[in-house]
Amino acid sequence: MNWKKTLIISLLILVAGAVVVFIIFRTEPKAQRGGATKETAMLVDVVTVNRGNFSPTIVTTGTVVPSKDILLSPRISGEVMEISSGFTPGGYVKKGDVLLRIDPSDYQNALQLRESELLQAEADLQIEMGRQNVAQKDLELLEEELAGQDKSLVLREPQLNAAKSRVEAAQAAVDQAELDLQRTTIRAPFDAHILSRNVNVGSQVAPGQNLGRLVGMDVYWLEATIPQAKLRWLSFPGSGHQKGSPVKIRNRTAWKAGEFREGFLYKLIGSLEGNTRLARVLVAVEDPLLQQTDSASLQPLIIGAFMEAGIEAMEMENVFRVNRDLIRKDETLWVMVDNKLQIREVEILLQDSEYAFISSGLNDNEKIVATNLTTVTDGVPLRVENSDEESQVQTQSSGGTQ
Repeated sequence: MNWKKTLIISLLILVAGAVVVFIIFRTEPKAQRGGATKETAMLVDVVTVNRGNFSPTIVTTGTVVPSKDILLSPRISGEVMEISSGFTPGGYVKKGDVLLRIDPSDYQNALQLRESELLQAEADLQIEMGRQNVAQKDLELLEEELAGQDKSLVLREPQLNAAKSRVEAAQAAVDQAELDLQRTTIRAPFDAHILSRNVNVGSQVAPGQNLGRLVGMDVYWLEATIPQAKLRWLSFPGSGHQKGSPVKIRNRTAWKAGEFREGFLYKLIGSLEGNTRLARVLVAVEDPLLQQTDSASLQPLIIGAFMEAGIEAMEMENVFRVNRDLIRKDETLWVMVDNKLQIREVEILLQDSEYAFISSGLNDNEKIVATNLTTVTDGVPLRVENSDEESQVQTQSSGGTQ
């Protein structure tokens, strides 16, 4: 009987424990989520824009080349007897300055010979003219009418024409000998900078031989390339302008900061650059070697130097100027409207190295988001931290003509 009581008591204890556990699990409190997902507007910087008139600057690069470039050569042969001190690499010469002289002895002798031949031909012509007068008198004494050809022979007209031809040929030979004698003195064909000299006193030269390289000092060109789409914003001489668009030329590697030379667009070359398919243009820089300018703040141009050119384009009227870093994918802008993000498509007329110039898609006093965002969706809430900073950015970014 004792073991039965023990068993019954144990069963009762187990049942009571199960009931207590069941009641505990049924009545325990449950955790509930609170307001942890409160939505917060993103903090951004904005730039306020307004329409205005602006002159973009199209930046390109190019190489300096001379506008006049020749290889000097003689037109006669002979020995070099004298060389001017100005005819040396790095020297400067004026138009008409003597560069070198070739031994004239042979050409002086040739001229004297040709002059004597001319005198002989003129004497023969006078003799023949005397014979013609005699023939004319003899024909008058005969009192006979002769046919045209017979009369010409009797009057010695063929002999007279031949004598005249010999005089003309002798005169031409004299003129040629005088030219050859003049060509023994070689002069500068224009105001020039000497880049090289390939002869010395005693050198034997022949027609066409390279004596040296000369380049003009009046104007240098900068050969540059420009995208074809930007050409319509540039002006060239011949289209109602005395000079083309103004250009500022810089050498970033060799010149001090702020140093530049002024030039202007000169010509649009009628072919594209082979690899890039960009349009080729010439920028003219006057007095490139500073021979006519007394200024210590300017630098002379060096042929072959790689330069940067900032070309001032035509003024754009009634457009928005926006930093090009703010242009987003597919030519869109992020605009803040009623404290919300709006992705706006715009029409960009031109982009230079700093700005994009927009004709439509914006309104005056609209705020462009300048902050890069990770979440880009129309309607995302935005906020600006400091309105004073916004006003300062607006003042720096908008305004009148550049």
